[in-house]
Amino acid sequence: MIIVMRKGASKEELAEVKKRIREYGYKPHVIHGETRNVIGAVGDERGKLVLQALQALPGVENVVPILKPYKLASREIKPEPTSFEIGCGVTIGGDSLVVMAGPCAVESEEQILETAHAVKAAGATVLRGGAFKPRTSPYSFQGMEEDGLKLLALAREATGLPIVTEVVNPRDVELVARYADIMQVGARNVQNFALLKMLGQIDKPVLLKRGMASTIQEFLMSAEYILSEGNRRVILCERGIRTFETATRNTLDISAVPVLREQTHLPIVVDPSHATGHASLVPSMCYASVAAGCDGLIVEVHPHPEKAASDGPQSLRPEDFAAMMIKLRAFAAVAGKSL
Repeated sequence: MIIVMRKGASKEELAEVKKRIREYGYKPHVIHGETRNVIGAVGDERGKLVLQALQALPGVENVVPILKPYKLASREIKPEPTSFEIGCGVTIGGDSLVVMAGPCAVESEEQILETAHAVKAAGATVLRGGAFKPRTSPYSFQGMEEDGLKLLALAREATGLPIVTEVVNPRDVELVARYADIMQVGARNVQNFALLKMLGQIDKPVLLKRGMASTIQEFLMSAEYILSEGNRRVILCERGIRTFETATRNTLDISAVPVLREQTHLPIVVDPSHATGHASLVPSMCYASVAAGCDGLIVEVHPHPEKAASDGPQSLRPEDFAAMMIKLRAFAAVAGKSL
């Protein structure tokens, strides 16, 4: 249910509504608007009709059912797009296109610093890099773990770029949160509900990647797990889905961007590197994603892709990334974004 407060409702009236919601066994989530506040009452759907009684309280204008199964992620509860800071003064969801760039995996101090300086010079606003790497094969490079996190923090200090890195295991949430500005959930963990709940309880933005076989509704329900625990800073990431096509690593679902834009207020990022699996295809998919209306991109860049410990074939060289960024500015301008 959505409890719509009257324009000018007092803090005391708002507090009383929240108190009554809790008494009914639901969680109140306040969304502050420009002219009025709304409260999402989230909990067991079977008894939600009891919440209609809240309409009699002072300060309440209306009580409206939320039709979507994802409540807090839905535009029903928040019609306007959400924007928030993701570190070092960078905001996502506004008029600026956020470009996250860096290597798939942190491999050495020299590698991550060289890449960080290169992507910043080209116009990237966030540094990506994996310290923990979930790999299909147990024999593949699994990441430098905390040593990799320390190198990412060093690169942030050297460049001023906030860092996004993946957390794989619930037991590592606290460790990764000590270093990262943005906590990334990979496609394999999109329905790791224990991990999602823990990330909902920390004060860090979360970049949630769509599962390779997840529907849009399943994807948004995963976001709901994080939101329902109190963390409102969730970024959705389309990274391609698994289809019968073998020409690309995955099939980038460009249509997911406008579909998500209709369904949710959350910011949307696209990952063309994992979607295509081929560096030559990444620039075109970046341009298409911006034209489709995304709020940001996350792109793999490596100074020596032929030597990369993971995902070298899909990583752009710094000079190719810089060339792409020049052209991307024109697409961003047409889409109403600055870069």
